Amino acid sequence: MSTTVSGVPDDHLLEEFREEVATFIAQAITSGDACPSFGAILPPSLHMKAMHWQRFCFEHGRAGVHWPREYGGMGLTTDHNVVWHEECAAAEVAPYLNLQGLVLAGEAIMRSGTERQRETFLRPTLRNDILWCQLFSEPSAGSDLAGLQSSAVLDGDHFILNGQKVWSSNAQLAQFGILMARTDAELPKHKGITFFLLDMALAGVEVRPIKQMTGESEFCEVFFSDVIVPSDAVLGEVNGGWAVAMAVLQDERGGAGASGVISLRRRLEHMIQGAGEVSPLQVDGLIEILNRGKALQSLMERRGGDPHIAPIAKLMNSELSYDEAQLDASLHGAHSMLTSASIQALLYSPGMRIAGGSSEIQRNIIGERLLGLPREPRIATD
Repeated sequence: MSTTVSGVPDDHLLEEFREEVATFIAQAITSGDACPSFGAILPPSLHMKAMHWQRFCFEHGRAGVHWPREYGGMGLTTDHNVVWHEECAAAEVAPYLNLQGLVLAGEAIMRSGTERQRETFLRPTLRNDILWCQLFSEPSAGSDLAGLQSSAVLDGDHFILNGQKVWSSNAQLAQFGILMARTDAELPKHKGITFFLLDMALAGVEVRPIKQMTGESEFCEVFFSDVIVPSDAVLGEVNGGWAVAMAVLQDERGGAGASGVISLRRRLEHMIQGAGEVSPLQVDGLIEILNRGKALQSLMERRGGDPHIAPIAKLMNSELSYDEAQLDASLHGAHSMLTSASIQALLYSPGMRIAGGSSEIQRNIIGERLLGLPREPRIATD
């Protein structure tokens, strides 16, 4: 097994690790254990396959590349994790069960969880005993996350949770969810919010799948009616959930890099192979999208650890995916509106400009927080 030299990854050892990973993935594809890649959101149709793949990786010591060994991980570095993602992208297999569990919940628990919470959740998450969903957005507080109204009122040694969430992917399949709820209505907007690790089996939790125009139901509405939530479900400090959530959103929005460009290059190759005659204008479009993908890759490689990069990467990735789907449909012409694979991407792509924070909100964040431009006028709600 590849290691590091003085805590710093050695290029030669990283290449050895890459060879090991490539061999492992190739054998898993041959044996039928690997799950096809599916992007950031696990489609319900691949649920069982992805669960099997996550357990297979865990049992073969390949889950949680950079997670500590005491929680079931490989104990390697984030550079090793990048290699894992690159090789998965090259082989077109999923790097993990789902983003919400292995990136958002897992990283948040490692950062902010108690030792008991780490022991309770991390290894079962890697082993796929727990599938996670994200319970942030609300009907009246999507991009304005601080405006959420779901409440969790402290009552003795537990909280009473009421409210509604929406656009929660995989909620109909999840055992736990990462949840934000208002625990003090008297504090300012960004305060008085607490971050919970919510057991989806608690009485009073109701999940309603939403049928999308793709025909699938990846997203759900979730309703809470007097749900009794134990105090040990709080992640971080009571009323300190905003800081926990912002770190989670950076993980979500900054999740682009070399593996994304590898996937993009493959998708463009598939586009060309599946299309008929390609016009010079369409060739220009393919080159433009590939160059934008390379620019995103370069940004993440140079500044990927910088939290300021997250909204830029999210915006670039969302708009790139949308334009890619439009071009793919153009290449296939009228056929793309019938039964070709491009129709799914075409119908799905607008949602990616909203999920994880809309493109408009990302532009506001970049302008106001990074460039120091005047804040957008706020409409009084009182």
